[in-house]
Amino acid sequence: MPIRVLVADDQTLVRTGFRLILNAEPDIEVVSEAADGQAAVRLARKLRPDVVLMDLKMPVLDGIRATRMLAGADVPDPLRVVVVTTYDIDENVYAALLAGACGFLLKDAGPALLIEAVRAAAKGEAMVSPSVTVRLLAHFTRTSGPPAREPVTASLTARELDVVLAVAAGKTNAEICAELHISLSTVKSHLASVQGKVNARNRTEIAIWAWQHQLVR
Repeated sequence: MPIRVLVADDQTLVRTGFRLILNAEPDIEVVSEAADGQAAVRLARKLRPDVVLMDLKMPVLDGIRATRMLAGADVPDPLRVVVVTTYDIDENVYAALLAGACGFLLKDAGPALLIEAVRAAAKGEAMVSPSVTVRLLAHFTRTSGPPAREPVTASLTARELDVVLAVAAGKTNAEICAELHISLSTVKSHLASVQGKVNARNRTEIAIWAWQHQLVR
């Protein structure tokens, strides 16, 4: 079955461009489009796509609130939402991630990264480049206290901590496998264990947790 995608953006050209790029892939299908946040929420709840590409600046209902309604902490069966934004330093991106987005993509990232972001989100991963991750997540350390590894990381094994630091640096599962010389299934197992220990719903929240506790600088 192809990866089913909903594209939410108030710009017709952006939606059309995304549709043309994604539908050209044999394993991806754009099932619907939305020009505002309210329509995005309605269509996403009705169609249950595998991935929602969500613009932040939309009429009627902004992308942050729409993301929270689809992927927030109180949503019983959250969807995979990838935030699409024009600026990688947009303050709203931070709010969107906290609202439940699993990652974010720049509108000018190019076809290859758009496709990769959709496939990553469908697999439960997040497509966030390392350079952007550092600038983005550093936001969460600005008002934090002094660094503290104990007892914050006391419940994590040494290998789990290695995986957490790699995720916080924006590395993909494949890159973590290569760096730590472990299998993909082992990486996923460590991530699942960490999520339970630090109360995170996905790898993005694991990265945010690491930056908030200043495990990464």
